[in-house]
Amino acid sequence: MLNAISRYGARVIPNTMQLIGELERKGQLIEGPHIADFESAFAARLGGGHAVTTSYGRMAFYYILKAMNLPKGGEIVFPALTFWVMPEIARVTGLTPVFVDVDPVSFNMTAETFARAITPRTVAVVPTHLWGLPCDMDEIVAMANRRGIRVIEDCAHSLGARYHDRPVGTLGDAAIFSFQTLKPLNAYGGGMAVTKDSGLAARIKALAAAEPPPDRHTVQTRLWHGRVQRIATRPNTFTWTLFPLMYVCTRLHWSIDMYFWEPIRSLDPRPPDYKQRFSNVQAAIALEGLEYLDGWTKETQRHAARMSAALGDVPGVRVPTAPADRTHAYYQYCAYTPAREPVVEGCLRRGIDIETLHVDLCPDIDLFGRAPAAVPGARGATQTIQIPIYESLTEAHLDRVAYVVKDTVMTLNSGIGAAVHQS
Repeated sequence: MLNAISRYGARVIPNTMQLIGELERKGQLIEGPHIADFESAFAARLGGGHAVTTSYGRMAFYYILKAMNLPKGGEIVFPALTFWVMPEIARVTGLTPVFVDVDPVSFNMTAETFARAITPRTVAVVPTHLWGLPCDMDEIVAMANRRGIRVIEDCAHSLGARYHDRPVGTLGDAAIFSFQTLKPLNAYGGGMAVTKDSGLAARIKALAAAEPPPDRHTVQTRLWHGRVQRIATRPNTFTWTLFPLMYVCTRLHWSIDMYFWEPIRSLDPRPPDYKQRFSNVQAAIALEGLEYLDGWTKETQRHAARMSAALGDVPGVRVPTAPADRTHAYYQYCAYTPAREPVVEGCLRRGIDIETLHVDLCPDIDLFGRAPAAVPGARGATQTIQIPIYESLTEAHLDRVAYVVKDTVMTLNSGIGAAVHQS
């Protein structure tokens, strides 16, 4: 049996276990010098400014909103297609989330959709660089600046991407990054708040520093979960562990995705594990990961180009593209196909784990009141598939993924054509 290929692969520095063991011996798993070193190195990578580590990317967002002291009840604009946690964090701080449509090609909010959402109560906007492609930041920032609206970039997917040769995270008033196990920089959890405003940075840092450090058990559990994730997604392991379960579920038309993602719920009060500081061992892992980041990004971009070359001429398939003025980090390679579910099921039955969507169509979520919203771009984007291209795949893996996707789509197209002919 050929190895099955997981939808995700974790980026891992080669000496992870040795680094953890060394910090354990020094008594520096929880607190130590690597936190400040990582913050300094991260800020330097972005060209200066200030960086503050946090327990989660979402908590970086929470501290930014609190530090900005935005008026209660003010409206904050999000793309309709985003992770539900971000607008929920805004709601917890007393703001009112407003959702706008996305461009169906870039999957991002545009200056036009943002403009239509602005009211006298609008206080902030969150351009989300979805899947690793930067938004049209010059236009969005110019519009926000004219109206005194704060701009907070969501860079959870996009570390390593650039816009007009400027790194994402440097284009607005502040930004957040995520270091969850499957993100562009893996620290087995955690996040970063960044800003060039020294006063804002000081307030963010004070809020983060007021949280207690995590306990040893929490940190060790986080590292263990991350290790299980990265091992389980390797093709030779995935083939004999998660893949058989996923295969059976698709044959029975059951979905197990709900067991992989955090349940949608109120975050008021904040869960206990949110209210912690970032650990020193995670900072040490992330600090070393920065040395590999550009190489990982380039390899993933090369894989994306190879996949696009293989699929770009398949009828009914629209592959992702990036405008000439920006680079795509390809946290996910998101493509349109003639029909989502048949393609996903067909690929999985042949050993290729294709993701459907792991962000949310937020206007449809009860938590936000199912606010009426005409968002055809976002709604259409929920019918895309996400094809594995992560940097640890070999060229043979990529070619097999492309062949299976192409053959599945072509078979589907033949069936559609035959049905039309018979009718």
